[in-house]
Amino acid sequence: MSVPAAPARRTALLATLGAAAGAALFVATRAALFAGGSAAPAAAPAGVAVPAGMVYVPGGTTRVGADDGAPAERPVFAAEVRPFFMDVHPVTVAEFAGFVRATGYRTTAERLGDAAVYDDATDEWRLVRGATWRHPLGPGAAAAADDHPVTQVSWHDAVAYARWAGKRLPTEVEWEHAARGARDGRERYAWGAAPVGGERHHANTADGATRGRGGDGWAYTSPAGAFGRTALGLADMGGNVWQWTADWLRPYAERGRPFVATGASERALRGGSFLCREDFCHGYRVSARSGATPETALFHTGFRLVRDVERSAAR
Repeated sequence: MSVPAAPARRTALLATLGAAAGAALFVATRAALFAGGSAAPAAAPAGVAVPAGMVYVPGGTTRVGADDGAPAERPVFAAEVRPFFMDVHPVTVAEFAGFVRATGYRTTAERLGDAAVYDDATDEWRLVRGATWRHPLGPGAAAAADDHPVTQVSWHDAVAYARWAGKRLPTEVEWEHAARGARDGRERYAWGAAPVGGERHHANTADGATRGRGGDGWAYTSPAGAFGRTALGLADMGGNVWQWTADWLRPYAERGRPFVATGASERALRGGSFLCREDFCHGYRVSARSGATPETALFHTGFRLVRDVERSAAR
């Protein structure tokens, strides 16, 4: 595990969140999931047992990115993906609490003493003393609900949980492959073509000009899976919380080139959050990307995990 960033560097990171690159980070959206039509989740091959709380994601070829997306989403490229299992929803507060009870683990935010919270009143990010996964907004605010996605967890925290659970973080390609239904679907969202269907919100995202308890019913995080599932059987593949991935955030054009991470390098985030709006970040699109340094903890960022399928059993 790398050494956490010095306070000065972490403060500098927060200052950049309102800029172009950082905007996608805090401007998350709500794009939970909508069970598309009557389609049933893909069945695993004979002899392959799907772990509890996960779905089988068939392999295949997926075009990653969007020609009409942000610069970070271009150029579009095709990727071959092996089958894998993915968590139905992001890891919840209750699940993370079980990990902490079993291991005594202390998160990056707990060790550093603070974590990042977006302040609506000042329209800026700030480090809040005592903000942790138990109290994402700070010690004076309400405790995180057990059935909501855990937040204020760094990339290092997500990796530690994954090792304990016998799983791993998904790659960006795997995440987008799953969001596209494992069939290279070209819809903008994991559930279809539009953020809202009639009066139904398909995800937990920001309402109107400011974040708030509006049409989707939630001001901050919502219970995992509250907006339904995709045809593949996945929940919260857009909105609610940004999700850590295994990859460093790099331009697609540099794929395959040598890369040496620095203290400023960021890990890629996917999915958007409750802060995103369609007219601002729009991070709940399946192709949208963001990033943060591995030690960063944010009140709108969590994670979900995947597990490999044995090749012999998946044939």
